[in-house]
Amino acid sequence: MEKHAYSINETARTLSMGRTSIYAMIADGRLEAFKLGRRTLIRAESIRRLVAGQD
Repeated sequence: MEKHAYSINETARTLSMGRTSIYAMIADGRLEAFKLGRRTLIRAESIRRLVAGQD
């Protein structure tokens, strides 16, 4: 089964970036995030769009 959301750490590893950069992209609106309890998760589709250059 494909994942629909990734943690901040998973996203940082996937994009070869730091956590601070991931939070900055969330603040800029380039990555779509949501809270699930205390966790911040990034939608997989948002990561795909960013990588494809459609942000």
